Amino acid sequence: MSELFSEIWMQGLQQRWNADETVVKPLAEAKFNARIAYGFKGEDSPRGMLVIQQGKAVQAGSYDGGELDWDLRAEPQRWQEWIDSGFGLSKLGPAVATGALHFAQGNYRQMIRNPALSHPFLHHFELME
Repeated sequence: MSELFSEIWMQGLQQRWNADETVVKPLAEAKFNARIAYGFKGEDSPRGMLVIQQGKAVQAGSYDGGELDWDLRAEPQRWQEWIDSGFGLSKLGPAVATGALHFAQGNYRQMIRNPALSHPFLHHFELME
């Protein structure tokens, strides 16, 4: 298995993202475009990044230093726990409330209130397996 959020790991996530209509279709219908980064708490920069255009992941790899719409951070062991055991709505609220999942960039409340965004967001954690 590739290192979490490495270039190869992110490219695998991109492939799984684009192959999953439950992620791509609602985001395309919502005309969702974003630069989403992932990383570890306490680090200056995120490690990996996806660029989404009209719901499809068009670029994946290491964070390039550019502006972000979303920057999700957690401790490495938390990421691994969520990847191993899943990450549904029942875990998202407590993870955000306790700071286990930190949105360094992006509006969590706006996203979670919009089903066109929240369902694909939650499902994309399953794609990390």
